[in-house]
Amino acid sequence: MRFFDYRDGALYAEDVPLAEIAEAVGTPVHIYSRATLEHHYRVFKAAMGDLPVHICYAVKANTNRAVIATLAALGAGADTVSEGEIRRALNAGVPPDGIVFAGVGKTDQELAYAISVGVRQINIESASELDRISALAESLARVQQVCIRVNPDVGAGGHAKITTGKADNKFGVSFDLAEELYARADHLPGVDPVGLSVHIGSQIIDFAPMEKAYQKLADCVVRLRARGLKVTRLDLGGGLAATYDETVTGPDLAAYGAMVRRVVGHLDVELEFEPGRMIAANAGVLLSRAIVTKDNGGKSFLVVDAAMNDLIRPALYEAYHQMLPVKKADGHDNLAPLDVVGPVCETGDTFAEQRPMPAVAAGELLAFMSTGAYGFAMASTYNSRPLAAEVMVSGDQWQVVRPRQTYEEMFGMETLPDWLGSKT
Repeated sequence: MRFFDYRDGALYAEDVPLAEIAEAVGTPVHIYSRATLEHHYRVFKAAMGDLPVHICYAVKANTNRAVIATLAALGAGADTVSEGEIRRALNAGVPPDGIVFAGVGKTDQELAYAISVGVRQINIESASELDRISALAESLARVQQVCIRVNPDVGAGGHAKITTGKADNKFGVSFDLAEELYARADHLPGVDPVGLSVHIGSQIIDFAPMEKAYQKLADCVVRLRARGLKVTRLDLGGGLAATYDETVTGPDLAAYGAMVRRVVGHLDVELEFEPGRMIAANAGVLLSRAIVTKDNGGKSFLVVDAAMNDLIRPALYEAYHQMLPVKKADGHDNLAPLDVVGPVCETGDTFAEQRPMPAVAAGELLAFMSTGAYGFAMASTYNSRPLAAEVMVSGDQWQVVRPRQTYEEMFGMETLPDWLGSKT
């Protein structure tokens, strides 16, 4: 569900017309709906029923502190994969004991920071990482709770680049190694093994791969307990799909909750979930303005002022985003094939090829839907294009939650070497 809809022929975010924001802030601009964020968090939590759960929003999906703080106010923790994301979560109001630190390549600096601030847990991805955490925690006179991330050799997801649970992926360790690491961690100083972690991919609608992975996890818990080891927590990761294509039905959360209860509900463990895209994607749109229309090689092109540096998913994953004119003019259903492209000097700066679209004239506004996850979070300044502004809407109110980057700010991070002399 998303709180973006047409009223009297104009596209709104909650109770605010998108054209009003474009007029005040300019384009391109990322716009987030507070109501959509809160709705998706609540329906996910409700699907878990009376299970003992800790929901950690996956910060990488959308790192804006306003988004994190909105979810933290509802009780969400944070799933983080860098020191920067830990710092963002803390700054946005997530308590340290609500933060999970994951990621396949954590540095000693990052680990020491996570341990020193007292994060809830660190998910271990290798034998050497376990040893490093033990040594660092002992040197800091801390005991850090850890989970072992298991690679179940079960892949899932909407694209090969977002599948993370196959044996030949870089993530996690095999079950055999996980059990040995768990037993070893039980005797190491500075660490307290509390459970297992798994995450097999993103954009999952079919729960069968998840159920297979969770069952393997449950079987491993039984084996660990048979060895006299305590297991009090299972981190079941994230990965549930967001709906990008308006003709596709999203995952059945009630059915997902029922599957979780059936597979692991009897284990008497606390369950952690790390939804990101499922919460944030449909809560955001990228608002752009048409620059020019042209015909080339028998195709019609619509060039807009947003580009692959603002939204890289179509170029990176061939990802689909619905596109809606902000002004729903007469003839809205009179569709013709268009290539929608950005101004960046790359043929790959293409949002859609031969998409059936209503006519959009130069100067008119176009909304790229479902960009709240991995939109601004993956943005860059390629072609020296300043980062777009970010806005959050709440009812009939809206506020800039990150101003558009200026050229002075972009260039101000650079320093000319002394041998080139002073340049103004």
